[in-house]
Amino acid sequence: MNQPHPINAFSRTLLLSLSVLLSACAEQSTADDAAVSAIISKPAVLSSSTSQTTVQAPEAEQPAISFAEWRDQFRSEALSQGISAQTFDLAFAGVTPDPSVLRADTSQPEFTRPVWEYLESATSASRVRNGLSKLQQEQTSLASIQQQYGVQSAYLVAIWGMESSYGQFMGTQSVIRSLATLAYAGRRQQFAHTQLLAALGILQNGDIAAQNMRGSWAGAMGQTQFIPTTYNSHAVDFDGDGRRDIWNSSADALASAAHYLQASGWQTGMPWGFEVKLGSNFDYANADPDSRHTLAQWQTLGVQISDPVSQLANQPASLILPAGHRGPAFLVLGNFRAILKYNNSTSYALAVGLLGDRLQGREGVRAAWPLDEKPLSRSQRIALQDALSARGFNPGPADGIIGANTRKAVRAFQQSLGWPADGHPTLQLLQQLQ
Repeated sequence: MNQPHPINAFSRTLLLSLSVLLSACAEQSTADDAAVSAIISKPAVLSSSTSQTTVQAPEAEQPAISFAEWRDQFRSEALSQGISAQTFDLAFAGVTPDPSVLRADTSQPEFTRPVWEYLESATSASRVRNGLSKLQQEQTSLASIQQQYGVQSAYLVAIWGMESSYGQFMGTQSVIRSLATLAYAGRRQQFAHTQLLAALGILQNGDIAAQNMRGSWAGAMGQTQFIPTTYNSHAVDFDGDGRRDIWNSSADALASAAHYLQASGWQTGMPWGFEVKLGSNFDYANADPDSRHTLAQWQTLGVQISDPVSQLANQPASLILPAGHRGPAFLVLGNFRAILKYNNSTSYALAVGLLGDRLQGREGVRAAWPLDEKPLSRSQRIALQDALSARGFNPGPADGIIGANTRKAVRAFQQSLGWPADGHPTLQLLQQLQ
């Protein structure tokens, strides 16, 4: 009996190994596709029970094709837009849908922390202490960044602290896998699709290797938690090593954040805002984030300003009451709005401002918070919107998000009751509606 040729034996062994590997990948892909289908088809759950801590978000559309088919179609598009085959294939090697990403995308927290607890954590002694240490460590880079982009170092470091705890927690998930999962089966597929193409462009540019492009489940990356399109438009190589590295270079990360804030309208040397007091006859209907007056005009409306404002008298400002009329009041200016473009959350922007103040030795919030008030759960906020709509106050969709339309509806209902019309939803208000 003739012995098989050594080359042929090697070839058969190689083919067998590849067959086993491809079979394993196919099995994993099939398993992940099944998990994705199970998550997407899971019915929505709403509960006000304290044992139910999450609710289903609006469902994504069930994918009509398999992930492998979607990947091949996306590959053709990426190559047509200038992504090389090598970049794409390296980035997508072994990538399958990530069920944990879809679980995060399709679930929303039922209960939220009170704003004062969030701010207390954001401006904790340890975060202030670590921030002061970072200000000292990075003082040379920060001085140069401030000179070039006009953003005060304390507020830049505050954003750094809020986004990644000064670079300690940047996320551990593959950005390519997360965005591919969301582009294939997420709730905002087109948004993820755009971000995924941008992420491939970053890899092709050589700023980071695919295996090191790590971030959050939603695709936010690095010490400043940039999404890929923001990275492409605002990340900078500040340390001069030829790469825009917001993962490993604090100078690049901080300068990139400063560049973004500058483009968002940051005004050099101006405050973000400050705490104020309201007169006893103040009309709370004026406390609308979308309503702007100069500081001089706010004073005529009954806002008592203790900070020196002579150089700010003509600056447009909005009045915010993060806990309603029973809590502290703040006048916020253009730099606050620039922070909102970084993260469109009033609580976040307030946390950045207050943390930046603390890093400069200023005191915290002076007025008392309504600690006896429990924030409405998401189910209760939806019930509030339904009840407002039933009474003809038009809060918009019952989605549990307290936006401008819901605040306007709440304010109108409060005025009908003769209550302070601060637009702030409370359990008492919900009970009155019901």
